[in-house]
Amino acid sequence: MERVYLQMKDIKKSFPGVQALKGVSLSVHAGEVHALLGENGAGKSTMMKVLGGIYRQDAGELVIDGVNCPVMTPEQAQRLGIGFVHQELNLAEALSVAENLFMGRLPYKNKRLGIIDYRKLYNDTEAILKKLGAKAKATDIVGNLPTAQKQLLEIGKAISQQAKLIIFDEPTTALGNADVVLLFDVIRALKQDGTAIIYISHRLKEIFEICDRATVLRDGQYIGTVVMRDVTQNTLIRMMVGRDINELFPKVARQAGDLLMEVEGLSDYAGKVKNVSFQVRRGEIVGFAGLVGSGRTEVVRLLFGADAILQGQIQMNGTPVCIREPRDAIRQGICLLTEDRKQQGLSLLMSVAENINMTNMKNAILNRNKLRETAEAFVRSLRIKTSSVDAPAGILSGGNQQKVVLAKWLNTAAELFIFDEPTKGIDVGAKAEIYGIMNELIKDNKAVIMITSELPELLGMADRIYVMCEGRLTGNLDRVEATQEKILTLATLGGQQSESKAQ
Repeated sequence: MERVYLQMKDIKKSFPGVQALKGVSLSVHAGEVHALLGENGAGKSTMMKVLGGIYRQDAGELVIDGVNCPVMTPEQAQRLGIGFVHQELNLAEALSVAENLFMGRLPYKNKRLGIIDYRKLYNDTEAILKKLGAKAKATDIVGNLPTAQKQLLEIGKAISQQAKLIIFDEPTTALGNADVVLLFDVIRALKQDGTAIIYISHRLKEIFEICDRATVLRDGQYIGTVVMRDVTQNTLIRMMVGRDINELFPKVARQAGDLLMEVEGLSDYAGKVKNVSFQVRRGEIVGFAGLVGSGRTEVVRLLFGADAILQGQIQMNGTPVCIREPRDAIRQGICLLTEDRKQQGLSLLMSVAENINMTNMKNAILNRNKLRETAEAFVRSLRIKTSSVDAPAGILSGGNQQKVVLAKWLNTAAELFIFDEPTKGIDVGAKAEIYGIMNELIKDNKAVIMITSELPELLGMADRIYVMCEGRLTGNLDRVEATQEKILTLATLGGQQSESKAQ
């Protein structure tokens, strides 16, 4: 192991009414991939913001490459070679790939006259894109790129700064399997070059695959640092949540009931959904599998009225229904927990209580106390960590924001719950709670559609699994017969090989 590049010793940080960090320490070596683990709200993000100069610690010592940094600023962090690959994309969508990668550092032929050296800019950009294996070109407008390519650009920004320490915050949430493999190859290459890497993820499989050591936080406190080859998954989980979780996927076996939804020949105007047919019964969890861009999300957006249907029919309880907009879907008892909770699932400036009651405002004027009581009941039952139901939803951690979105829909008479990447960016303890809620829904004779890129989650929770490829259904697997190999085979067949109706 090479020299210690980063030392954070006994870091403390408080906000009004909350002590976010209670004497936390972290030591990362050059040429090491070091995991930073903990539940949502454990203090990981606060710790990284202290490192990046966004927050100033109340107490503690920060040493980077031998330099003591009592007062860190974002500019100083960049000068010291600290780069961030954020979970939430931070790109200028109207600008080109090259302009994003070298924003604030554009090469000039004549800086006084503002003449940019585009040849050097594009050559340097193409070299980084080649290293990443990205499909984008230097001149492409970022807003036109798929999410996975945008995530790779975030990594490219850090590489372009020649960072000596790179923090990866949930970097694989928007990536397909092939892109994850490529990302890990890039990380290993950075490691070989002596770059220090902090890797934050709730996907323990990734942690064991790519990381050398791990530091665990819980409730703002330092729990311990372990060598990955010396610990088990259960040990890490116990360190993170403070208790044993006996089953990662507590699936409740139940006989499916009556037919709730039937979809026939569904297609969209964009050509991303092509003649899709399937069924959902009461009391079952129906999974949708496929690679990034396979059309899974586009299907459920059609069901919810978020996108326009070109052709096809939807029946609820045996009756054809017309869904042109989300309010039509809500009237039919359909709700959608979107993949992007910040942009599509929440109003971040509104309070927790307002978000929870957004779908059920019958008493908004006459009975404000009732709305508050409803919100507080969901906060208790879902264990949402918030100082008050009056707090803005935007200040909550990602996992707690997801719970607010879930509470919003549980506060309706919905019969079909569509979960699009329900545990994206959520810790292992909160995942178990989400799975428990799914089990309660099907016990109540409701139905769940679950889209997830995590195959173990899909195999662990779904009763049946529809597999998509290039906008078409390529298979329908029962829980007993489904395996990762079968799913991946169907997901990579090529949509043209299966246009048949899946029932």
